[in-house]
Amino acid sequence: MPKYFPFKIAGYYLYYTSSCIIEAMHVHASDSKLTEEGSAKFFVKNNGDTTVERKGILNDREIKKIQEFIKNNYKEMYLKWSEISDTGFYNK
Repeated sequence: MPKYFPFKIAGYYLYYTSSCIIEAMHVHASDSKLTEEGSAKFFVKNNGDTTVERKGILNDREIKKIQEFIKNNYKEMYLKWSEISDTGFYNK
């Protein structure tokens, strides 16, 4: 599963799966196993704001930190997303 970055944010990798590219741009946050079990899922809007689809095992502090990171880096993340998907941002 492709990671957006090689480092963790709030203790979690941010990634996407090739099977999910039919949906709007989103980000999974998971531990080193990169499994959807227990992972969070964030849909990304065209201004970098996110909607939490699934919280997984993350707490509110971790969710907020990841949302802030996505907001500050969503354009770079979208470039990686668009390499394998032709779907755009959430609610666009």
